[in-house]
Amino acid sequence: MNKNFKYLVANDHDRLWGLTVSTVGYEEIGPGEEYPTKGHADGYSFDVKRGRVLDEYQLQYIVDGKGTFHSASVAPTEVHSGDMFMLYPGEWHSYCPSEDGWKCYWIGFKGHNVDDRVKAGFLSPDKPIYYIGYNSEVVHMFESALKISESEPVYSQQTLAGIVNWLIGMMYSLEKSESLKDSSEDQNIVNRARKIIRENLETTLSIQEIAASLGVSYSKFRRIFKEYTNLSPAYYQMDLKLQRAKDLLATTNRSVKDIAYQLDFSTPDYFSTKFKQKTGKTPSEFRDGGN
Repeated sequence: MNKNFKYLVANDHDRLWGLTVSTVGYEEIGPGEEYPTKGHADGYSFDVKRGRVLDEYQLQYIVDGKGTFHSASVAPTEVHSGDMFMLYPGEWHSYCPSEDGWKCYWIGFKGHNVDDRVKAGFLSPDKPIYYIGYNSEVVHMFESALKISESEPVYSQQTLAGIVNWLIGMMYSLEKSESLKDSSEDQNIVNRARKIIRENLETTLSIQEIAASLGVSYSKFRRIFKEYTNLSPAYYQMDLKLQRAKDLLATTNRSVKDIAYQLDFSTPDYFSTKFKQKTGKTPSEFRDGGN
């Protein structure tokens, strides 16, 4: 058995950051060894059969071995090396390694930053298990969190919060990428389309023409583009044009009219309307006010 864990204290000022870390750990459970391990703080120890309820979130990352996860929202499910599962505050759960043991990292945290992602539907106790595979960068970040928690330098809570945000983002994106591997042709189409759109912001190239150049119908192109990006291709194109317009307004002396036509807006008035919808200001107001 090999274990290393640390419990941390955050102050009121740390909590204003939006995310604080309360525990970081790693343990290796060998074949037939007792689980859960002893020595955890009050509120963290639990009996596998009875389970527990935490007042925080936790990410658990299995780097070797397998086990079982069970929660109020999920029936007993086998978890394996490469799986990351998330525990939710107020959600009953239990988990344990198989008889062969496992190697697992964890980090516990709380804050409105994560609460907001749950409310927005990015994260849910109904889907707490993510398959991301063995990832050396993820392991490195857990190791970094352990090292920081051991020395607790000044402003370590903010550094640890950054690590948690990175881990959640990687967990979410890697799992999405794994689920889309079977659609590599569609993914290639979307990647090529985004490159074409970026390179043609100042041309008359339409979304329909881009679809045709990629050898797919407009309806299929629009569907797969939105599936991968959560944006329609037209919205993506418009957003990039307006970003480019902001750059031109801030860094050149070109007139609003010239910029509108340079970015292929049908009229300066239409450009101004779309720009104000995006930024809350007309192009002239944006230029005069900086941003």
